Amino acid sequence: MFKGPKNFRPRKFKDAQDAAEAIREIYDANVGYLRESFAQFAAGQVPHHRVTACYPYIKMTIDTANRADTRLSYGFVQKPGSYYTTVTRPDIFDYYFREQIRLLLINHNEPIEIGVSDTPIPLHFALGEEFHLEQDLTHDQMQALPLLFDQPNLELMDDEIANGTFNLAPGAPAPLALFKAPRVDLSIMRLRHYTGTAGTHFQNYVIYTNYQFYMDQFVRICRDIMSPTDDPELRRERSQYTAFVEPGNRVTTNKNLIDPGEVDVPGLALTRMPQMPAFHLKRADGGGITMINIGVGPSNAKTITDHVAVLRPHAWLMLGHCAGLRNSQSLGDYVLAHGYLREDNVLYRDLHPSIPLPALSEIQIALEQAVAQVTGLQGYDLKKIMRTGTVATVDDRNWELRPTIRQNLRLSQSRAIALDMESGTIAANGFRFRVPYGTLLCVSDKPLHGQLKLPGMADKFYRDRVDQHLQIGLLTMALLRDIGTAKLHSRKLRSFNEVAFQ
Repeated sequence: MFKGPKNFRPRKFKDAQDAAEAIREIYDANVGYLRESFAQFAAGQVPHHRVTACYPYIKMTIDTANRADTRLSYGFVQKPGSYYTTVTRPDIFDYYFREQIRLLLINHNEPIEIGVSDTPIPLHFALGEEFHLEQDLTHDQMQALPLLFDQPNLELMDDEIANGTFNLAPGAPAPLALFKAPRVDLSIMRLRHYTGTAGTHFQNYVIYTNYQFYMDQFVRICRDIMSPTDDPELRRERSQYTAFVEPGNRVTTNKNLIDPGEVDVPGLALTRMPQMPAFHLKRADGGGITMINIGVGPSNAKTITDHVAVLRPHAWLMLGHCAGLRNSQSLGDYVLAHGYLREDNVLYRDLHPSIPLPALSEIQIALEQAVAQVTGLQGYDLKKIMRTGTVATVDDRNWELRPTIRQNLRLSQSRAIALDMESGTIAANGFRFRVPYGTLLCVSDKPLHGQLKLPGMADKFYRDRVDQHLQIGLLTMALLRDIGTAKLHSRKLRSFNEVAFQ
């Protein structure tokens, strides 16, 4: 009854697979201990001591910081010393751990140490996203719970490493990763809350949108992909995806595959959709597409990207609607953001608006290629329907109601060609969290030129443009996947004293 967790001595590895298996062994054992202890507590047995189990850690100590390939943006440390991070959820991050460790071993040829940290696993995180801890406990048990089990500690969940404000204590190892394990666990729980789907389903290529019309079309496309076909070429194309997941963790497997690796799951019957519903078109290698309706506004955009970032996606894009600011634009034209005027006012404490966001060539080229392929327009003709330039992101949906001189001055000075409420925030958080980012918007109104977004105009625009815009986004993700992660994760996103993990 209430024995302590299994004892694991630190071990060193020269093989990434063996190191990842050691992480899983420690994590599963410690989480299993917490779950078993909680089950006993819920059944009425009270432990005579505090019940604690801790996260696994990864540590590396090197004498020289030379690396084999200076083109890499991650997978190496900057200077000699010790480096350390706590880790969690090997069911989600197993491939990620193996890849990051593999690169460290290649670049530095020093063993990786795996052991048990002194950072407790909060009980809430050990029980997982699908467990409602309080539902079956009495009032007395709820009062006793914090005295017996570790609770989430916000002091361990900041973004100081990502923000570059982390102060290293004398003699302490430097961080290996942007996020500590408790911060990752918190975000995985929040993603379940906001999107209605578990962290295990998220894919490495993420599309954000601010309209449900895009989501409806994405669902139709994904359901078609899951449906069987007798066309050999179409079956081969569809077979790269294994399953489609909807809010409530409803899983539909691909009927074109003999063994998709998953089974159909009816999921939860939702009485309402979550705040920012997510849908996942899955691949076996995690290289599928996650699409999220983030709703309207920079606060939503920051909230969701704060949490998706811990999953370390390879790219995220914003596909949405915007106000066209130039008279030469027409409704339905595309805007490829090359720069951002950030007046969203939600990230200024973490990444001041004066800090420029570089355009990432790999993303920009893929977006332009996708527009050309889907529309059939090339070269100079592409300028008829797409304009590249600065997108202004604001926090006031009724910005048009400001006095004209105040409204137009900053927009004109910045040479902005479009305005929305999410793109600058999503790009800024991509920059902040080292996630390659891009934006392709579609002009749905032109308030400065008398074309306001009114019901009749909007309906026609939605019918004419949503499917094409989404097809461009999906093709862009396929092009980015073909580039490969080593090229996609740009050095432009890395700071002076960067962590080793992507």
